[in-house]
Amino acid sequence: MHTVWKGSISFGLVNIPVRMFTATEERDIRFRQLHKECNTPIKYTKMCPHCQREVDTSEIIRGFEYEKGHFVMIDDDDLEAITPETRRAIEIIDFVDLSEVDPVYFHKSYFLSPQDTGEKAYALLRSAMEQTGKIGVAQVTMRNRQSLAVIRLYEHCIMLETIFYPDEVRPVSQVPALPEAAVPLAENELKMATELISNMTIPFDPAKYTDEYRSDLQKLIEKKLEGQEIATAPTVARTNVIDLMQALKESLESTAGQAGQAAMPIKIEPEPTPSKPARKRTTAASSSEKEQASKKAAPASPKKTTTTSTTKTLRKKKATSG
Repeated sequence: MHTVWKGSISFGLVNIPVRMFTATEERDIRFRQLHKECNTPIKYTKMCPHCQREVDTSEIIRGFEYEKGHFVMIDDDDLEAITPETRRAIEIIDFVDLSEVDPVYFHKSYFLSPQDTGEKAYALLRSAMEQTGKIGVAQVTMRNRQSLAVIRLYEHCIMLETIFYPDEVRPVSQVPALPEAAVPLAENELKMATELISNMTIPFDPAKYTDEYRSDLQKLIEKKLEGQEIATAPTVARTNVIDLMQALKESLESTAGQAGQAAMPIKIEPEPTPSKPARKRTTAASSSEKEQASKKAAPASPKKTTTTSTTKTLRKKKATSG
């Protein structure tokens, strides 16, 4: 992993030198925007509309627009003057229960590991947090910005989670058309709904959930590269359930005795329109080329789909075809 920050954790008079690593990564397959006429990637430039020319990075300064067309200029020295002194410290202010922090506050996750001289103090803090079941509320300065954070345990690692400040979380009162808290409900409907939740409740296993769209997108890219036909599967007609009670009954029947197994959701919706027949799209490859490609193609073993693996696969195939 790449170290993104070095500093220390401080609580009381204890100081623990640590390194920080990004804990999560996005694995979406990303597309480049190309010029349709020549397939050249589009280049984005920074233009000044007043001077009518491209602007170099060295010519760009910061400005806060306090009203339309009027700016307060802010330079590096201004920001340096207000940067907190504890820029290299994760200062734990309080310890609280994790259950008291709503997930809406969590923003970005980082792993923390001890530097060469901090192993014992790191292990001490980890054990103390494990025994008390508490998490630390801290402040940390990264990239010249002070952030609120929590220090918690993830398996046998101390993790830092940056969290939003209270004024950054929008109040629920701004959400339109929410039902009132005390909506009258039929007792039998509520009983069936709770029973349905019970039937579908299992221990959380993140490995169970996969990004099917990303996997299908990778297969689509590989098929197009190989010159294979791409067929669109027909749309499966959905169950037409209008009555809430009927929806609950059918859901309970489909999950009875199968706690933990995913059931097809039954949606309350109008009568579905007849699905259109699937259409096939072919590439410019000849029939003989398609037959040769299908003979050479071997069933691929299932593997983890990532943007990197997709790019490597396409590069190898391009080199082989060349």
